[in-house]
Parts: sequence; C-alpha cells; structure tokens
Amino acid sequence: MSVTATTPITVVVIAKECLPGRVKTRLTPALSPEAAARVASASLDDTLRTVAALPVERRVLFFDGSVVPGAAAGFDVLHQPGGGLDERLGFLFDTMTGPTLLVGMDTPQVSVDDVAPVLDAPDRDAWFGPAEDGGFWSLYLREPTGDLLRGVPMSQDDTGAVQLARLTTAGLDVGVLTELLDVDTIDDAGLVAGLAPDSGFAAALRAEDGALTAGGAR
Repeated sequence: MSVTATTPITVVVIAKECLPGRVKTRLTPALSPEAAARVASASLDDTLRTVAALPVERRVLFFDGSVVPGAAAGFDVLHQPGGGLDERLGFLFDTMTGPTLLVGMDTPQVSVDDVAPVLDAPDRDAWFGPAEDGGFWSLYLREPTGDLLRGVPMSQDDTGAVQLARLTTAGLDVGVLTELLDVDTIDDAGLVAGLAPDSGFAAALRAEDGALTAGGAR
C-alpha cells in the first residue's frame, strides 16, 4: 500500500540517547556495550527516517537524553519526564492535543506500509501494533489521554494484552496493526536484519564482529 495524502496526525518516536550501557543491554555479551549502542543508534535512525517519510502534519521525538540524533531534523523534541514507562507514556498522551501515533525505536524494520492503516483511517478511535514479545511497538489514539496507559505493567510478556484490554474496556474501536519483532536479544537482531537487509541497522550489525561470531547476522 502506498500512502500519499497528508494526514492530520502527530507521529511520536519514543527513544533514549544511545549511550553504552544504557541501551540494548541484552545484546551483550555478544556485543560490547559500545557496539550495542552503535546498533541501537542505527535502529533509531532507521525509525526516524521512516517516520520522516510519512505524509503527516507533525513529527515529535519523545527523548530521554541530551544529544538529539541528526536523523531527527525536522522533529519537535519533547523531553521525557521521570517515572516508570507507563507514567512517561501517560505524560506524552496527556501532552498531545490531537490524533497521535506512537512508534518505538526497537523495530527498525518498520515501514510506511506498516502504519498505512492508521493514515488511511485516522478517524478510528485507536490502532494497536503488537510486538512478538508480548509488548507493543505502536499505539494510536484519536483523542489522546494518558489515563489509558498509566498503570499498565510495562516490559512484561502480557504488556500488550493488558494495554489492548485497557483500550477495549474503555469502549474504543481498536484496529490492530501488523505484529512486529522488537530487537531485544542478539537473535532478534539477526532476524530483524534479515527482514531489512538494506537498512542502516543491518549494516551496523554486520559491522560488529561480535554479532557475526554469535551468529546474529550473516
């Protein structure tokens, strides 16, 4: 599917600064902390480039860090507050004032086609993008409110199920997007690189001898 008409929504990428020891820690010891940070940076850059290509009215980087990546040129930057992930997401969706699509930084294979249903039907109450690990890679709310996220247990294998139930229990009409694989482990990284072999993420992974030794990318 190809989306060309501008859609009056805001797309938000949630990300943290890609510093060694702070990002993709589960890629170690297959990768050094420095290598894991480089791979994470490539994942974020790929995600930002995909979002930059979307025909939407506004783009926001919801950022935990001080050095904004160059790929975020043209994005508004909203700094994350303290607190748990559910509280930070609640803050985000309370801050947004119109239809908002949230995308994570851990699915560098995400494409315009993956989010096209949202752009085709922004009048739907919500869209939910499940992740293979039981979480979610994307969430759209036509009328954003943080109460739909606060209290959802994050980083668990039932996070996505609880979040989806929260939306449907609130009476929202929820569409479901394609399930995507988050990059958490070195095996995940190899699979995602295979799904998007021409991506910056795949190139960064191939450049790291640790990933090759571990069989994560060939």
